[in-house]
Amino acid sequence: MKMGVVGLPNVGKSTLFNAITEAGAESANYPFCTIEPNVGIVDVPDHRLDVLAEMYNSKNIIPASIEFMDIAGLVAGASHGEGLGNKFLSHIREVDAIVHVVRCFENENVIHVNGKVDPIRDIEIINLELALADLEQVTKKYEKDSKLLKTGDKSLIENVSLLEKLKEQLENGKAVRLLSLNENEKEIIKNFSLLTAKPVIYVANISEESIYKGGNELSDKVCAYAKSENAGIITLCAQIEQELTSLPKEERSEFKKELGIKESGLEKLVKASYDLLGLMSYLTAGEKEVRAWTIKKGTKAPQAAGKIHTDFEKGFIKAEIVSYNDLVEAGSFLKAREKGKVRIEGKEYVMQDGDIVLFRFNV
Repeated sequence: MKMGVVGLPNVGKSTLFNAITEAGAESANYPFCTIEPNVGIVDVPDHRLDVLAEMYNSKNIIPASIEFMDIAGLVAGASHGEGLGNKFLSHIREVDAIVHVVRCFENENVIHVNGKVDPIRDIEIINLELALADLEQVTKKYEKDSKLLKTGDKSLIENVSLLEKLKEQLENGKAVRLLSLNENEKEIIKNFSLLTAKPVIYVANISEESIYKGGNELSDKVCAYAKSENAGIITLCAQIEQELTSLPKEERSEFKKELGIKESGLEKLVKASYDLLGLMSYLTAGEKEVRAWTIKKGTKAPQAAGKIHTDFEKGFIKAEIVSYNDLVEAGSFLKAREKGKVRIEGKEYVMQDGDIVLFRFNV
């Protein structure tokens, strides 16, 4: 899973990126300090792996991972190359989802690229630039396919009809993800790599003072905006997250307690990312390793097995499954089996989050 972190300059993007990835990206109080995207791969926090490792006396723990890409601050006119916008927009096309950081704090020492803090205006500037970049791409595709359709290529009828719909949406400055599309249309637009078709998580970046209240008037506006378009939303203080990351791991829990923070920014972001993309994890456990495997919700057992190796899917016979809670309650796999908690599932079984699995296959 690859997430692109975007926003206007000086909203706290690189500070947040540093905090969640501990990658030490350059962060400064001036626009475009990030030219090439910084990339950090982050382990997905999952306490279940530690419990299983102790139970199985495992040598290795391999969590799921997410790749974060810190993309330079976009400005008005980015779709026409303003502020190296074309270069930055091309980086966003590579990601699965967008993490849109929005400034919801006042600080006279941190300049705002537009002179005044206004989160909804800031969101709309970015969203409009993404829509304009998509419009240019869709218009070119529409003109090309329309010409071919006139020559008698009937296979393009559906494509042209869909492109007309996309063009109208984008001309109104609205995101493609807000369109009501059928399953076939959704499959077609996957090939277009449209920026506004990507799911979005808005991150309302608040001040330390607002942490104790759980937000402020500015972050409340961002929350309402996100809900209006069924986007993901989390509220955090990027500066606090960076301070948290700088502490030794054994001191972080106490620091969070002092601030009344239940989850770190990374934990919030991972949870929001999984919810937004419809993902979950199943687990494998043994003396060699315990490991989390990320799959789409609704995935059946053979396809889940294919995440480990294609041979597992091709030669799938059955899966021995016990839920994480049942295994922990029993105390061991053997005791779980004795209690009848280990199930034999076939090809039609739909995997559940926290399933601990042993796949049986024959190649």
